[in-house]
Amino acid sequence: MAERVKKKKTSASSVGASPEDTRIQHHTMMPYKFEPYQAKADEVYMNDKQLQHFRSILEAWKKELMKEVDNTIIEMKEASITVLADPNDRATQEETFNLELRTRDRERKLIRKIEEALQQIDDKEYGYCESCGVEIGIRRLEARPTAVLCIDCKTLDEIREKRTVH
Repeated sequence: MAERVKKKKTSASSVGASPEDTRIQHHTMMPYKFEPYQAKADEVYMNDKQLQHFRSILEAWKKELMKEVDNTIIEMKEASITVLADPNDRATQEETFNLELRTRDRERKLIRKIEEALQQIDDKEYGYCESCGVEIGIRRLEARPTAVLCIDCKTLDEIREKRTVH
């Protein structure tokens, strides 16, 4: 299987986007390429080697998110020093700040999920569905390392959610 990398989608609105805008769009992407885990036929699910594989993915992802937080703080401090006389420029700057802060809030929640997943690894509980207890699966966890539900339970959860929304 080829290396898996999530790529930033280019939408019509992001074609002429600034570097800050494109950075905002990729906030939940995996931070780097990783070699997909190749399980052996007789291998026990979520053995130490598999847990270490997911620990390294989660730690790298958390590190990347934390770096984004630090960059945002620096950028916002630098931008706030600039006094903008034009009300439109000030409004644009404030909207940019608001967007950055909302993005960082989502990332903060994601960091919390990553930390919970790392704790599950420490407790040897990682990789099992919180609802039914079955194996979530290596490929699903590589696609979404913070997943806590197997695909069947997640599908049922989404169906229930759609019914309550409509």
